[in-house]
Amino acid sequence: MSQPNDPVKPLDRAPDDWREVLEPERFGVLFEEATERPWSSPLNDVKLDGTFICAACHLPLFETGGKFDSGTGWPSFFRPIDPARIATQRDSRLLMPRTEYHCARCGGHQGHLFDDGPAPTGQRYCNNGLALRFVPRGEPLPPLRG
Repeated sequence: MSQPNDPVKPLDRAPDDWREVLEPERFGVLFEEATERPWSSPLNDVKLDGTFICAACHLPLFETGGKFDSGTGWPSFFRPIDPARIATQRDSRLLMPRTEYHCARCGGHQGHLFDDGPAPTGQRYCNNGLALRFVPRGEPLPPLRG
């Protein structure tokens, strides 16, 4: 596993290759940029210490210490483990342009980034729960996949 502030090497894997290892709903969110219904993710209620990893490649993206209740219905974080693990791009599909973010390793769509989060960052990483898996502290992280 890479350490925080280490560069993340992107995988050279076609999105359709992920279809073989992911449930259809997860594949839809991660590689077809679907959005799950608000308040549908059990990750909204996770308060245990632990790590939220990309559901596709298992790269650790967020920790419970950076999570907060945004009231939006999606798991929200005010900071990633390491900004190098998050790739962003402009999303202009709706009337108002937004910043979309992905796992920097596999390119899996995670959610959107907004500037209305709490201190100290002021950011809100609004994540699809299906794009993440939670690993409680003390349990081993699964090996990176890809």
